[in-house]
Amino acid sequence: MRLVLVAIAALVVTPLLTMLLVIARLFRVPDRAGSVYDDIPRWWAKSLLWVAGADVRVAGAEHTAGDAPRIFVGNHVSWFDVLASAAVLPRGKYVAKAELFRIPVFGQAIRWIGMVPIDRGNRKAAFGSLERAAAKIREGNSVVVFPEGTRGAEYALRSFKKGPFVLAITAGVPVVPMVIHGTFERMRKGSWAIKPGVIEVTFLDPIPTAEYAYDDRGRLVEVVRSRMSAVLREKYGVEERLNAGGDR
Repeated sequence: MRLVLVAIAALVVTPLLTMLLVIARLFRVPDRAGSVYDDIPRWWAKSLLWVAGADVRVAGAEHTAGDAPRIFVGNHVSWFDVLASAAVLPRGKYVAKAELFRIPVFGQAIRWIGMVPIDRGNRKAAFGSLERAAAKIREGNSVVVFPEGTRGAEYALRSFKKGPFVLAITAGVPVVPMVIHGTFERMRKGSWAIKPGVIEVTFLDPIPTAEYAYDDRGRLVEVVRSRMSAVLREKYGVEERLNAGGDR
């Protein structure tokens, strides 16, 4: 029943907010901090979360404040990871799988908002996506990435792609680890069932990248991943899996 309600809400809210985007583009509203381009993803996410009965709680919100660009790196086990993070982040352009951009109406809307498509099956195209993400950072935007690539079947972290960390080092912006918990219980991979409940989003201390060079990208991956894993273990009892680290 929840799935039907959320689907109806998406069918109603998405076209309405897309029309607002169309108006913003017609009037050449600039995409800057606090603009409608930041508000629309948050309104969309909060609407669907409300219908789904999901209560999002935030820790470490101070690490999202300010206009300085950052790269937010989160774990990924559910579609609700995107909704929960979009609902609480003041500004951020997502790097998302290319298939989403082919969905009628929705795909055009997220492109206008400034989201970046990535073709995970094409290494060359993936590098091009990171270049577009770098351009977003140069424009003053923060970027949101799920470096595990796809949704997992449990909270234990899987290996991280190194691309987002190369992006952080090249752009010279800090990485803010983001631990999301409760989304797996709301809607897990392979299931159509949606269950109401609490989602917790924890933002950790930013990790400066000034001391890292390209050859240090693996070290940066391990620093970020270990801090996220520590929170999952200490706060939620999620144990590390053997041979889960490194780049795929």
